[in-house]
Amino acid sequence: MDRNERYAGITGWFSRNMPEARSELQYDSPFHLLIAVILSAQCTDKRVNMYTPALFRRFPDPQSLADASFDEVYALIKSISFPNNKARHLIGMARTLLEEFGGTVPSDPDLLVRMPGVGRKTANVIASVVYNRPVIAVDTHVFRVARRIGLSDGKTVEAVEQDLTDNFPPELRPSAHHWLILHGRYVCTARKPHCDGCGIREWCREYGTTGSGSAQPAGQGSRQ
Repeated sequence: MDRNERYAGITGWFSRNMPEARSELQYDSPFHLLIAVILSAQCTDKRVNMYTPALFRRFPDPQSLADASFDEVYALIKSISFPNNKARHLIGMARTLLEEFGGTVPSDPDLLVRMPGVGRKTANVIASVVYNRPVIAVDTHVFRVARRIGLSDGKTVEAVEQDLTDNFPPELRPSAHHWLILHGRYVCTARKPHCDGCGIREWCREYGTTGSGSAQPAGQGSRQ
């Protein structure tokens, strides 16, 4: 099976079985999604969702967060991973959002990464989820799944992102991110993939093997 056949089979299955794939982060505005995605770095969406309602009520807009003290933000997120850095990033993000973008979350990933706490993955998530831009965010789940099932042989996040971008049509790229992250979160898990219940196993390059394809990109922690 060549790569084109693999992409066609996997795309077809997900299109039929997961046509409405969405982020599991809960939010009510682009600004609040940006907060949630920053908090989700090396932390589960489920845990982030436990703490964002209070955060969103206290900081409904960029100005309220930009005016907040470190201690106030920290107190609301202290049970999330790396709260010190994330508190500083959130305040810095809100201030940059006001100073450079008039309080409106931009749609261009190259602009989004100018804000503290916003790397390429976070920028692509916002551009894709909020603005339906044809970009693919690669986190540890997407990196692992793409390599394991044979959608990419890239050894870096950037290489895997390029392979996925080259092979998924633009209109499907926002969905493809969610397909792969949800598949990695619940089916193609890192330590023990659930191959018996996998709908795309017939196109998976490593179906039937164990301990393969679970490498993580350098510099990224695991998000389960």
